[in-house]
Amino acid sequence: MGDRESFSPVDGLSVDVLANCFMLLFSFEDWARVCRKWREAMKQSIAQREKLSFAGWKMDDISIGRLVEGAYSLKELDISRACWGCQITDDGLYKISFTKCCSKLTSVSMWGMTGITDKGVLQLVSRASSLQHLNIGGTFISDESLFAIASHCPHLKVLILWSCRHVTERGLFAVIRGCPKLKSINIWGMSISSRCCKDLLTINPHLQIKPGGIHIQLTQGLI
Repeated sequence: MGDRESFSPVDGLSVDVLANCFMLLFSFEDWARVCRKWREAMKQSIAQREKLSFAGWKMDDISIGRLVEGAYSLKELDISRACWGCQITDDGLYKISFTKCCSKLTSVSMWGMTGITDKGVLQLVSRASSLQHLNIGGTFISDESLFAIASHCPHLKVLILWSCRHVTERGLFAVIRGCPKLKSINIWGMSISSRCCKDLLTINPHLQIKPGGIHIQLTQGLI
């Protein structure tokens, strides 16, 4: 009787069915603590996902590398800081750069990750040549990262540099020239002159420079 009571209807589900169920979930915090069957189902679920977001979870370099390594179909990755416990650093980006999905990534967000520097960004963008959307706001990058983006990300359409205070106008010019498909760039919280913004729009007249007020004023000034 005890064995019967301990049996759950979920135990009768196949790994494939469980994997499809896990495709509907957005939290991975406890998946490694469950039984072997559930772990296998979660691995299959991750392998099929095109989007993964770990924003707000207490992830570290080892765990992020392990999970992304199994996400063979991944295209969009969000590792932004939404809690103080997140400890992803350049080492985490190194691990991501060597995964099979890295070259297929179209969107990566690492907003607010203070442990990320030029070293990690250079490694990632050198292998993520399909990037169209990149959010590196709130990190400690410099022009070196923008030079690498200009060289390796020809398909980039959106770049968020929110509060990247070590980036200069020189880096901005490099990325505008190297990424001809760029449509939007966010430079909020940076010391960028109005003259620089005007010159950027001269190179790419269709570029939206955010905050939006800057773009509107400069566009009117060029008419």
